[in-house]
Amino acid sequence: MNGLSWLKSMVKPMHMLLLIVVVAAVAAGLLVWSTLIRVRTATSSAELRRIEDISQEAWGRLSEKTVFFGHRSVGNNIVDGIRDLIAQRKVPNLNVVETKDPEKVVGPMLAHGLVGHNLKPETKIAEFKKVMEGGLAEKVDIAFFKFCYVDIGINSDLDAILTGYCQAMEALQAQFPEVLFVHVTVPLGGRPRAAKAVLKASIKRAIGRPPVLRENEVRSRYNEMLRERFSEKEPLFDLALYETLGPEGQRCYALRNGQEVPVLAGEYTDDGGHLNATGRQHVAEQLLIELLNLANRSQ
Repeated sequence: MNGLSWLKSMVKPMHMLLLIVVVAAVAAGLLVWSTLIRVRTATSSAELRRIEDISQEAWGRLSEKTVFFGHRSVGNNIVDGIRDLIAQRKVPNLNVVETKDPEKVVGPMLAHGLVGHNLKPETKIAEFKKVMEGGLAEKVDIAFFKFCYVDIGINSDLDAILTGYCQAMEALQAQFPEVLFVHVTVPLGGRPRAAKAVLKASIKRAIGRPPVLRENEVRSRYNEMLRERFSEKEPLFDLALYETLGPEGQRCYALRNGQEVPVLAGEYTDDGGHLNATGRQHVAEQLLIELLNLANRSQ
C-alpha cells in the first residue's frame, strides 16, 4: 500500500473517532448541565438570630446545662461549627465532648456522638432511644438527634418514618419527663460548587441517582409533616429552614415544574450536601441560640 492509499484508509476511522469524541463531550456537558440548579432568592419572613444579641448572663445559663446531640456527618459539620465559634470567642467556652457513654457525662457539657447508619433512618431512631434508655437520659437536660439528607428520598415511606420517630420520642418523653427532647427537620441538598463535587453529582445522575430537587421535594414534605406535628407544641429546631436562609437572610429556592423547592444556600456548601466553614458556623449559631432559649425555659 502506497502512502496515499494508507492516508485515505486512515481518514474515515479518524472522522469516526472525532465524531465519538464530540458526541461524548456533548453528552458529558449535558449531564453536568442537568445537575446544575438555578437557585433563586426571595425575601423571607423568618429572621436570622445573631450571637451578638445574646447577653453573657444568658450564655451562662446554657453553660450550666448538659446536652446530647446524636448525628452523622452533617452533625459533625455542625459540631465543628460550634468549635469554630468557641475558638473565635463568639460564644463562651462550652465543654464539647464526643461520647455516648453515661459514665463519661460528668458535669455540664455538650455531648455528641454518631447514631445509626445513613440511608437507614430507622437505625438512628432505634440507637438514639437505646442510648437514652441506657442511662444517658438520666444525665442530660436536653437531647436530640437528626437525620441526614440522604435518609429521606424519593423511595422513602414518610408516614412510616414519622410514625416510628413519634412513637420512639413519645416513649422517651413518658419515661424521662424532665428531659427536653428537641425535634429537628431534615437537612436539604443544594448545588455543588467545587469542580470535583459537580463531576461526582454528574456521575450519580448517570447511574440513576434522582435529581436534588426531586429529593428535596420529599424532604420538604417530611419537614412539613414534622412542623405540623410539633411546631409551637414541643421544641423544634428547623435546621432545613436555616439551611435555606443565606447570610443576609434571603430565602433560597429553585423551581421544579413551576413549583418552589427549598434548597441549601450555595454559600453554605461545596459538595451540595455537607456544610462548609461558612455553613457550619451559620447553622451552629442558630442551634446554639435555640439551645440557649431552651436552657432559659428550663430554669
